[in-house]
Amino acid sequence: MIHKTWTEKSTEKKIKCVHTNAKKYTVENVLTVGKVYEVKNESEEYYFVIDESGKMGGFYKEYFEEV
Repeated sequence: MIHKTWTEKSTEKKIKCVHTNAKKYTVENVLTVGKVYEVKNESEEYYFVIDESGKMGGFYKEYFEEV
């Protein structure tokens, strides 16, 4: 149940949101272009960050670049 402690987990790296042009989902409501986010967990396709709603969210890596 690692998802219950993600918010307290140390930051793995920092990433910057470069766009919110999602084909399928509404991403512009929870990500801000140009903002730097702390990666709490990572998979092959997703970064898990605390988004603008204050909750942990998983987003495709295509929206970010490493800082």
